[in-house]
Amino acid sequence: MEEFKVIDRCLMVRMPEEIDHYKSSYICEETDKRIMRENVDHVVFDFEETRFMDSSGIGILMGRYKKMQFIGGKVLIIHPDKLITRMLHMAGISRYIEIME
Repeated sequence: MEEFKVIDRCLMVRMPEEIDHYKSSYICEETDKRIMRENVDHVVFDFEETRFMDSSGIGILMGRYKKMQFIGGKVLIIHPDKLITRMLHMAGISRYIEIME
């Protein structure tokens, strides 16, 4: 399965098993490129495979949230496990981004 795929103006981003500072830079760059190049309306981050995320993962989400707000789009999170869901709620992400468990 591809890490990044656009379906009907929606960018699907399959997150890796572990999200750390190194991987977050790549995810941010690639996501931003596709947002601009593909003219997407929504970005969906799929956490199905993710088992670990440090604070850089929060940065990925909030950065893309701000970018999508600016262009009138929206960000969604799907398939987070219980640990990731807890972390997202503790960080306040759920106030800005819809989390679909």
